[in-house]
Amino acid sequence: MTHPYTIPNLLTALRIVLIPVIIGLFYLPFGWGDIVSGLLFAFAGITDTLDGYLARRTGQVSNLGAFLDPVADKLIVATALVLIVARDHNVVVVLTAAVIIGREIAISGLREWMAEVGKRHKVAVSGLGKFKTIAQIVGLSLMLFRENLWILPTYNLGLALTVVAAVLTLWSMTLYLRAAWPDLTARPGAPDGHS
Repeated sequence: MTHPYTIPNLLTALRIVLIPVIIGLFYLPFGWGDIVSGLLFAFAGITDTLDGYLARRTGQVSNLGAFLDPVADKLIVATALVLIVARDHNVVVVLTAAVIIGREIAISGLREWMAEVGKRHKVAVSGLGKFKTIAQIVGLSLMLFRENLWILPTYNLGLALTVVAAVLTLWSMTLYLRAAWPDLTARPGAPDGHS
């Protein structure tokens, strides 16, 4: 049995611990609070890639890690989106946040149901999902960071990437739903895809 206190699991737990820190920094009445919260969010995104890589590389894949990793990801992304919307009520920002959070809830429910019927593999994370995650982490990091870097409009660039992530998130949701559709529409007890 894999020990629960592995480096990959500790990195995942660190992402959860960073959530209240990012919130606190975001609300500090100093300009550097935004900068540090954006950098910490970017760091958390790096740990997301690192923990999975280390778990596979060192053979420390565990049930705890498989559970905690997506939970940590969804918590920190939802937190960042709520923080951004609290400060910027622009319809594009609000709609983008609603799409990303709504999709995460829908796909989590779908994966849970598919696991119950033994078809979890049909809605496993795809390459498109990974690309969406990169756009989302970079975009949200830049939006939290807020301050322009020289002539680079950091916030607007972050918003553009986050909108791209929202489009990709809808696209990937469509692919997951299409893969699961035969099971969703089958009569209970009927063979796959037969209603």
